[in-house]
Amino acid sequence: MDSDKLYRVQRKDLPKLEKILNLCFAHDPLYETLIPDPEVRKRLMPELFHCDLDEFFETCEIFADSEELKGVLVVSDEAEPYNLFRFYFSEAKAALYTDTVLIKEDPSLKTFYNFMRGIDYLNSSWTDQLHQNRRLHIIYLAVDPHVQHHGVAALLLDEAIDYANRHRMMISLETHNEKNLAFYAKFGFKVYGVVKKHFPLNQYCLIREVQ
Repeated sequence: MDSDKLYRVQRKDLPKLEKILNLCFAHDPLYETLIPDPEVRKRLMPELFHCDLDEFFETCEIFADSEELKGVLVVSDEAEPYNLFRFYFSEAKAALYTDTVLIKEDPSLKTFYNFMRGIDYLNSSWTDQLHQNRRLHIIYLAVDPHVQHHGVAALLLDEAIDYANRHRMMISLETHNEKNLAFYAKFGFKVYGVVKKHFPLNQYCLIREVQ
């Protein structure tokens, strides 16, 4: 994906984006389910987002609304060619780092076990059913809580949709907040399915068909 309207995030911006993600997902149902202990969650999530953004900077596209970084959009353009070695190396490095911090922050291994059981909530494997390579997958769409409800999320999502429309691509994403469904419906997204496995947690899998 490319964009003339959005700011392409630089590596120097990643620490600020980590803070935004921590604020946005502090009470996300997914992380509250997988990391039920509040103290462990408070220590662990900054490290998880640090790892995520480091990996995504290498393998995905990261945009913000502007250099002020009020909101972040992380997308994987499934139609783009990629370096297979670089992709799997980045994934393996991230997996090793994640496992290490899970065990370090919770030596009881309960959190590590939850992440193993909750892998279907984390890996977007449901998109394999779409059989659609011309597709954007939105990994994160997040806006600093201090500036929410000012159109930042709509700006980011509109740009992804415009790119997908111009290139005749499907868009996929998932959310664990049922209240988000109405927001995405305004942009043409429909629920493709619901993942519920091992935990009392619904993962709503959304798609926006090729326009």
